[in-house]
Amino acid sequence: MFDSLNIRLNTAEMTTLAGASLAHSLYSKPLTLWLMGELGAGKTTFLRGFAQALGVRGRITSPTFALEQRYPTTLWDELLHLDLYRLTESQAIELVRSSEDHEGIRCIEWAERLPDTKKEGGIHLHFTDEGTGGRTLTIDFQDQPIPSEKDIRIWRQQFSLSHIIVRHCEAVAKTARALAQSMIARGIIVREQSLFIAASAHDLLRFLDFSKGAGHQEEEVNEERARIWQETQRRYPDLRHEEACARFLESEGYPMVATIMRTHGLTMGTEKRTTIEQQILYYADKRVKLDEVVSLEERLRDFTERYGKGEESHQSTEWYDEARELEKELFPGGAPL
Repeated sequence: MFDSLNIRLNTAEMTTLAGASLAHSLYSKPLTLWLMGELGAGKTTFLRGFAQALGVRGRITSPTFALEQRYPTTLWDELLHLDLYRLTESQAIELVRSSEDHEGIRCIEWAERLPDTKKEGGIHLHFTDEGTGGRTLTIDFQDQPIPSEKDIRIWRQQFSLSHIIVRHCEAVAKTARALAQSMIARGIIVREQSLFIAASAHDLLRFLDFSKGAGHQEEEVNEERARIWQETQRRYPDLRHEEACARFLESEGYPMVATIMRTHGLTMGTEKRTTIEQQILYYADKRVKLDEVVSLEERLRDFTERYGKGEESHQSTEWYDEARELEKELFPGGAPL
């Protein structure tokens, strides 16, 4: 299963912003972007924003006559920009084939010159000019698979997840989706379904952090549940739930979803929240008290009462300050929830 997105870009500025935002939703390399759309649909404008966000210096120009341009980036190795506009199908196939060993990011304009079988994988971007100054961008993310909602339900049963944790995950997923949709409306690309799935699974192994008699265990730990939890603890010894769940998702073949949810907690080690989906999940999790959306201040009070006996700790202050800064960065006009 793969993610997809339709986004309305009303102005050139929104198109540039969308390109820049895609640079913050990348999870692997090498990577190919397949760009399709008529002349004037916004492909080069989009790429300029994308390249600038990757740290490319100078102006991106269409390589129609040179066929290709190469630019160093600060984060993702070399950016290779190919233009197939003037080529026949066989010439386009040959040019693309000659660059298949590129280790960075390939951006291929006029990818419709290629048969569908020659542009598999990567991120497919189709620009449609609406004729009124705006455009619609359809994105098919074929670079990273994501589990289905059915998979999530199966895993919850597999690990005998308590109802209270399920309710919390569902509330965080719903909140994350609402936040993502508000950003998409502003022209910011977010892998909405990938984020929703990561949020739905973010506390899948939360029981690894439980202590005996903890207030967040609403159900009796019967013999079968105890057996499942103990087996899982042996499988992931000395790991907190964030890292253990990430490793589980990786073993199931979903490294991107693992990356999104790995940094939602307070103990990240050397990990950083660098992608837009990681940041939204972290923020959404800090806005949900059990299954209720509350302010960051209310969530902080809840955190200190449950874990600090009413006293704020360095840890609670740290997550609150970071969540507050993220709120300002992600939602400069104010959070929509």
